[in-house]
Amino acid sequence: MKNASLRAELFRYAKEKYHTEPEYPWQRFPDYAVFRHADNRKWYGLVMKIPRSKLGLRGEGQVDILNVKLGDPLLTDLMLQQKGFFPGYHISRGSWVSILLDGTVEAAEVCRMLDISFGVTASKSARQRERAPKEWLIPANPRYYDVVRAFEETEEISWKHGAGIKAGDTVFMYVAAPVSAVLFKCAVTETDIPYRGRSREVKIKSLMKIRLLKRYPPERFTFEELKRAYGIYAVRGPRGVPHKLSRDLNEE
Repeated sequence: MKNASLRAELFRYAKEKYHTEPEYPWQRFPDYAVFRHADNRKWYGLVMKIPRSKLGLRGEGQVDILNVKLGDPLLTDLMLQQKGFFPGYHISRGSWVSILLDGTVEAAEVCRMLDISFGVTASKSARQRERAPKEWLIPANPRYYDVVRAFEETEEISWKHGAGIKAGDTVFMYVAAPVSAVLFKCAVTETDIPYRGRSREVKIKSLMKIRLLKRYPPERFTFEELKRAYGIYAVRGPRGVPHKLSRDLNEE
């Protein structure tokens, strides 16, 4: 694939997936294009047109390259062993690499490297938005709120928003004593809802909405069973769900 067409395909990919338009910050180098995060303004890609000789390549003329940050030194070393990859041109620190945009590296692989660079350079909030859906185990204390009764009256309720939880995630609700068991599987439908009330018992900064998907018998996933079979000895706040427990909860 020719330089121009791969460059255009890369620009189109960044715009469609990350809503990024290339920026051209240098008058002296009008062909140098920067991909920049909208929030923290960090670069996650730099397209340059440089002489082939700068990369030790034979032949005359210039070639397009993409500079990306891979973050992981082991991944960087691995990619530098592949054809079309070079140490970062003019950006040698921080695991940056330069990728030929002349067809040596397939377009899909170039875009995959751009995805990695986007994740490595993104802000914490951006990484949170981009991550895959996750499963959580969250606690409910009947002394403060009767969640069992709430789900008898409606299938969607507002709940304290746990740090890291986003819309699209799944929460399994562990109801504390006297129940002491996982009772509900819910889908998170909305997060970051402002909380204007007051609670002396529970510190609440924001709410999320959760929709009931499944109920479990109170004798199935008891606290004793969580300890014995899954190595869970406390549910004091939102936590990830171990693979074995996830499998059993979803197969139940």
